[in-house]
Amino acid sequence: MYIGIDAGTSEIKTLLLDEQHRVLASSGVALDISRPHPGHSEQDPHAWWDATCQAIAQLRHSAPPKAWQQVRGIGLSGQMHGAVLLDQADRVLRPAILWNDVRSAEQCQHMMQRLPQLGMLGGSLAMPGFTAPKLLWVAQHEPEVFAQVAKVLLPKDYVRLQLTGDYASDMSDASGTLWLDVARRDWSDELLALTGLNRSHMPRLVEGSQSSGTLRPALAAQWGLPANVQVAGGGGDNAASAIGMGMAAAGQGFLSLGTSGVMFVVTPGYQPNPASATHAFCHALPGLWHQMSVMLSAASALQWVTQLLGYQRVADLEPRAAALSSSARSASPLFLPYLAGERTPHNDALVRGSFHHLTLDTDPAQLTYSVMEGVGFGLRDGLAALQAAGTQVASLSLVGGGARSRFWAQLLANTLGVPIVTHEDSALGGALGAARLAWLACGAPLAQVCTTPPVQDTFTPQATEHDALQARYQRFKRLYQPGSEPGH
Repeated sequence: MYIGIDAGTSEIKTLLLDEQHRVLASSGVALDISRPHPGHSEQDPHAWWDATCQAIAQLRHSAPPKAWQQVRGIGLSGQMHGAVLLDQADRVLRPAILWNDVRSAEQCQHMMQRLPQLGMLGGSLAMPGFTAPKLLWVAQHEPEVFAQVAKVLLPKDYVRLQLTGDYASDMSDASGTLWLDVARRDWSDELLALTGLNRSHMPRLVEGSQSSGTLRPALAAQWGLPANVQVAGGGGDNAASAIGMGMAAAGQGFLSLGTSGVMFVVTPGYQPNPASATHAFCHALPGLWHQMSVMLSAASALQWVTQLLGYQRVADLEPRAAALSSSARSASPLFLPYLAGERTPHNDALVRGSFHHLTLDTDPAQLTYSVMEGVGFGLRDGLAALQAAGTQVASLSLVGGGARSRFWAQLLANTLGVPIVTHEDSALGGALGAARLAWLACGAPLAQVCTTPPVQDTFTPQATEHDALQARYQRFKRLYQPGSEPGH
């Protein structure tokens, strides 16, 4: 039995996996985000650990007691890029700055000017979401905090510290810091020096499928788990989701429709192409890498418009959007989904979201449809960027919270012109992948663990709908204006 813990942005998810690939129990505890200033996004790391303990308690309550006593490993997945700053006593120095925080745009420019080859070394252009520029911002704006920094951890690795007492990270998550020499799978002294840090500030590195330590005995006793439970290196949320989908070979890919929107394709080697604002990172398995395109607002944009329109749940509005006629869809506004800036392909921290071509007849169903379509168009931009980098995609598995929507899955297939496949438990991709990495860390062979979950549905592009959407997509592309911050 293996536990997967996914420390996401909006929720801590856990599940219990057996060796027949069955999810025996799952749980989730919601998290809040603080936005103290425009463009800022923060969370309290203590809240992650509190939520983890709550989620584990729920999981234990719903799991078969006999299975709980047979747990051998725990795997970790989590939101990438977040900066957890600890002093020498492991005290949290300030709220964690998250992946969707854009305050460090100026610091990114500084880093690229000082080290033009940064993108080829670190696998991506310097972008505000990444960890390294956040530390440069802290050094410049909160020098008293920076002076106390003894360790910098990523979100899931802060949870690991509570689990094991060890400072460790895996290659896939570390790739998103801009401190890793991604080709060599090791910290880069040159990149660390850009932010006034060195290797002593970093956790040790392990592969995602290796053990990073064992669960603390006192915690194992508290949770009713056996002694010597292994804690795997784990992976960043996207790499872990790929493992959950069984993607352990070059050419396999998925689309994650969560808070952010990610297109992920496994590659056999390090293939950086930072000019297209894509990311080339290590996979969570030894000897493999991956390419990604990333948009910063995806399912979160749908949640935003739901609340804006006065509804409590996405499920209250989505069926109305799905019921729109073709003519009502074509008359719907166009939506730019840049509510928190954008990465691929624009790398623009200042651009903001907007509706275009609103009329007195525009209704909530059309606004909802516009947001879902606009997110799809943003993902279409990402697919074009991957294709420009030489990536070929035959089909994409859909994971994340948005995978629950059949309408959105079909809309994405029509927009991208690529078959979309959903799988059982696809909304639990990160936690499932984390559990599988724990299974590997306990010695199981890759072929036994990294199987593809059963297909739930396949959504094939519909030619007529694809053509109609391409016409709207061309209008969508013309609306983007670089650096279009409010008032620009």
